[in-house]
Amino acid sequence: MTHRIGFYVPPFYQLLDLAGPLDAFNAANTVAGQQLYGWRVLSRTGGSIVSGTSLPIETMPPDDAAFDTLLVVGGAIEAMRLPEEIATVQRLAEGTNRIASICTGAFLLAGAGLLDGRRATTHWSRAQELQASFPAVSVEADRIYVADGPLWTSAGVTAGIDLALALIEVDHGIDLARQVSRELVVYHRRPGGQSQFSALSQMEPESDRMRVALAFAREHLSEPLPLERLAEAARLSPRQFGRAFRRETGETPAKAIERLRTEAAHLRLQDGSEPVEAIARAVGFNDPERMRRAFIARYGQPPQAMRRIMRST
Repeated sequence: MTHRIGFYVPPFYQLLDLAGPLDAFNAANTVAGQQLYGWRVLSRTGGSIVSGTSLPIETMPPDDAAFDTLLVVGGAIEAMRLPEEIATVQRLAEGTNRIASICTGAFLLAGAGLLDGRRATTHWSRAQELQASFPAVSVEADRIYVADGPLWTSAGVTAGIDLALALIEVDHGIDLARQVSRELVVYHRRPGGQSQFSALSQMEPESDRMRVALAFAREHLSEPLPLERLAEAARLSPRQFGRAFRRETGETPAKAIERLRTEAAHLRLQDGSEPVEAIARAVGFNDPERMRRAFIARYGQPPQAMRRIMRST
């Protein structure tokens, strides 16, 4: 039976919040060779709705259509606060088995009272505002997505694809979700508990030389990465590189490499049953004990404990 999805778009919606998940569900149909998902793009009034980038899309009014999943797309928060938008979502949510939001769409779900007493997330830049506006919601600011019973919320833009892949996995299993991720040329999926920030994105050096060195490091994590090798990639002397790197990133090259390796190990730990010792070697931690210490410092848990938690959830 086809799973019916209602994509609800408010005025000035975020285009990628709609397009990313929609493409994922469409890819699931293509990969499976059957109509697993069907959808309608809805708005309060129907007709042409303009996105935040001024691109219009044709929508349908809610009418009396019933859906298995209601997915509220993010956009301008001012629109999320309109009583008529809130009332429409409340009406659509009645009798819907699963409700989800992307990015600031969480404001609309919260305004409708659907997140009261539940855990939720949104774009990191709006998390504090969401919590202040809706104290009954437990906002987890640094999560890619959060599933609390039938209520799912996600961070912004590309996190909507992660959310869609997770929903596909719940509906049709991990194998299909992996095939869809390959079709979309994205990771199988970033687990919901993963930080919205990567170690590389948190380090934002000013100069191209430092960015080149970081990119080089990420591509060669399994290999020894002494200061001299990074300096050579940046075309600087080791002394110049060390001083410039610390000035631009706030930490030493050795500490930055450890963060990159820890994040890479964390992803591998979440996405399979590879032995911890093998993961340590693959990301450049030749000593598993060093990786264990790095995990405790960054995540508060050793790798084995984190894997048990992931499997249980």
